[in-house]
Amino acid sequence: MIRVLLVHDECLVRSVLAEWLRQEPDLRVEDTPWGSAPGRARAMRPDVCAVDLECADAYGMPPLGELCPRTPGAVPPRLLVLAGANRPGLLKRALEAGALGYVGKEGSPELLVRGIRRVAEGKRFVDDSLGFGFLKAAEMPLTRRELSVLSLAAEGASVAEIAGSLHLSNGTVRNYMAAITRKTGARNRIDAIRISQGEGWL
Repeated sequence: MIRVLLVHDECLVRSVLAEWLRQEPDLRVEDTPWGSAPGRARAMRPDVCAVDLECADAYGMPPLGELCPRTPGAVPPRLLVLAGANRPGLLKRALEAGALGYVGKEGSPELLVRGIRRVAEGKRFVDDSLGFGFLKAAEMPLTRRELSVLSLAAEGASVAEIAGSLHLSNGTVRNYMAAITRKTGARNRIDAIRISQGEGWL
């Protein structure tokens, strides 16, 4: 029996998908929104977490690290993500979080079941429809430090507040913001935030 935790913020979609998965005799499925997902994962100890990469919380970035923490002596659940090729930054984040499975949101439920079974075996599963998204993810122009600066800016932090949080000078933060604006092809800081959120980098 494969224990599956389905994580999705849209209640109707999550409920319908969970009921569909429960028809499979080898799957034991529980479902939850992202807000309670880390706690449910700790309590349930699923074999596979099948998660939607769109998150209703801050800027759409799901807390993948909280869901599948790497703690000594504990076996983390294997991660399968439901994704779209139009937000390559989210695919890159999922890859960095160690996701084994990638299923396109436009695909069939049967594809999801195949992905869950394969990931449960510790094998990689990648939906062909996401190939272009992975190519775009490889082109993500911002460094980790630039993403940190932009994330704080997206939360409304001033240059001085960003500098204090990241232990940088105000001038260095301004230089980072100028580089971010140039690399994203944005007109200004607000535009850079909009572009980066749209691509799934933030």
